[in-house]
Amino acid sequence: MTVSVVLFTSDLRLHDNPVLVAALRESERIVPLFVYDDGVRTAGFDAPNRRAFLADCLTDLAAGLRARGGHLVLRAGDVVEQVCAVAAAAGAGRVHVAAGVTHYAARREARLRAALERAGRTLTVHDAVVTALAPGAVTPAGGDHYAVFTPYLKRWNQAGVRDLVATPRTVRVAEVASDPLRPRAADGGHSPGLAEGGETAGRRQLRKWLSTGVAGYEDGHDDLAGDATSRLSPFLHFGALSAAEVVHLARREGSPGALAFVRQLAWREFHHQVLAARPDAAHEDYRARGDRWRTDEREIAAWREGRTGYPLVDAAMRQLAHEGWMHNRGRMLVASFLTKTLYVDWRVGARHFLDLLVDGDIANNQLNWQWAAGTGTDTRPNRVLNPVVQGKRFDPHGAYVRHWVPELAGVESRFIHEPWKLQDTDRAPAGYPLPIVDLAEARTRFEQARTM
Repeated sequence: MTVSVVLFTSDLRLHDNPVLVAALRESERIVPLFVYDDGVRTAGFDAPNRRAFLADCLTDLAAGLRARGGHLVLRAGDVVEQVCAVAAAAGAGRVHVAAGVTHYAARREARLRAALERAGRTLTVHDAVVTALAPGAVTPAGGDHYAVFTPYLKRWNQAGVRDLVATPRTVRVAEVASDPLRPRAADGGHSPGLAEGGETAGRRQLRKWLSTGVAGYEDGHDDLAGDATSRLSPFLHFGALSAAEVVHLARREGSPGALAFVRQLAWREFHHQVLAARPDAAHEDYRARGDRWRTDEREIAAWREGRTGYPLVDAAMRQLAHEGWMHNRGRMLVASFLTKTLYVDWRVGARHFLDLLVDGDIANNQLNWQWAAGTGTDTRPNRVLNPVVQGKRFDPHGAYVRHWVPELAGVESRFIHEPWKLQDTDRAPAGYPLPIVDLAEARTRFEQARTM
């Protein structure tokens, strides 16, 4: 009997999973395996929100496998040791896994390949599973990756997305001992408003988005109070949804909104191909600007807690704390505020986001932070987003601010983004702080620092 191991990583789904389908095609039995990897915890990536969402994903994946006659095998410890032990116990000749783009994924692949080869087994790595297009599938002449999004988008669109693979009706599993499933803990320290995870929830959200939301995306995606974004990013991060399938379905819908949404999916792929070519960009400036970052712990704490005195910044930071998620417009604003208005190292903000974001993805988190800081791929590295201007434009009536900053719920719309203009007697009862920094002075400080 031929047996293969399917090592699930960032592809926690049954629909359009080339790793799973390839293993089922070549083997009479498979071992669907997930390892609670000690390395993830040691690296500081095992944050409560992602741990809770992961628990949902694994619970749902296990249920889906049971419905098809199989089951999910769970192990905990060093991923290479556990995979090799499972392969030996099952008599598996091959291990299948989805390709990753981080330093950690590359090290995991190299260690796993070497260990399996020593035991006479084979590792097969599958591209275009985590992303719709493999990170190195398109490159510019004379280069290993695109550093500017627009030409990448053109080639990405021209390349097309791979065909989808069928969802297996039956999963034939070789019997191997399993650790127990770790369900989401009610007291696990995660954000109170954290969304439900798993492929079932993801497909439900995708259907809702395609039927009622995506057509209006082009006009409404920056409306903070309207919440007119897909909220699919956590499912894409964990692979509970296939990026390729989402692209196919959005293109089929065909509206201007759907095509604008596909463009945002391409941004995700753009960052994956940058990080695949430049893994050090996870912690080093992609384009160094000679910054001498400030470190004011009081200001950093105010930013983290949503107490900067700038309502839109504070609203977005409080949404992050409550939901483990933040609107994309809010992400750009709070990142600009920290790195340019406060002139604090982008790595401070990126770490805080990774501590809380359920969709915390090394490629997109780190490279979006660098984009905002002007040390990444932004072609206008010194742009500064003004939180008052952004508020008046994208939350004109203050509904988003009032929801997340209830101290300001009774403030008139004309003052909602500038509450310091209220008389002290009007402002004091709200208990909302004065701005921690003057915007004009902060901008001058940043511009002078960048030219020195």
